[in-house]
Amino acid sequence: MSDVVQKRRSGRPRSEAARETVLAAALELARENSVQTITIEAIAKSAGVSKATIYRWWNSKASVVIDAFVENHIVRTPMPRDCHPAEALVHHWRLLAEQYSGWPGNLVAQILAEGQSDPEVLREFRERFHYGRRAVVREVVDDLFQKWRPSGDMSVEEFMDLFYAPLYMRLSWRHRPVDADFIANFPINFFRLLGLEMDEAGRLAA
Repeated sequence: MSDVVQKRRSGRPRSEAARETVLAAALELARENSVQTITIEAIAKSAGVSKATIYRWWNSKASVVIDAFVENHIVRTPMPRDCHPAEALVHHWRLLAEQYSGWPGNLVAQILAEGQSDPEVLREFRERFHYGRRAVVREVVDDLFQKWRPSGDMSVEEFMDLFYAPLYMRLSWRHRPVDADFIANFPINFFRLLGLEMDEAGRLAA
């Protein structure tokens, strides 16, 4: 058995440069095309690699596109950790909404729509994106509930659902835009309704 074959069977290390090229190609295609029309062939051609190279790392078109989205998205929506957790949540929510007001929001809406007829797409999206980001948010909300919590018996899970659901509803239903007014006002109004006053900049009122 050749050394090359042996390395492949034992798990050849990924080529990070090639992986990044594939993700960049998938992201560029996602900017201009619907998820439904993107193909593995198109990604491979744009990246200058073979389909076999892509399938070595990803098991479907959806997983490539989702990973491309995640790597682009995470660095643009950090969760601050050097301020009050309520302020951190407002900051994160606004960054997320700003991203979703552009093509990333269209991409997420398409992934969620395709997932209604293909449960595997939703599973990929949950595992590659949702669970990790929700864990980050939950840690901050847990911290918030140690310092302050809304009246009643609202749980951490309910709080997160209520805080982020309107954004995803606008992406899915398209009944209202994710515009500047919504981005500026919703998180502040959300906390005010629960009894925590914040100024327009998203800082706790003195």
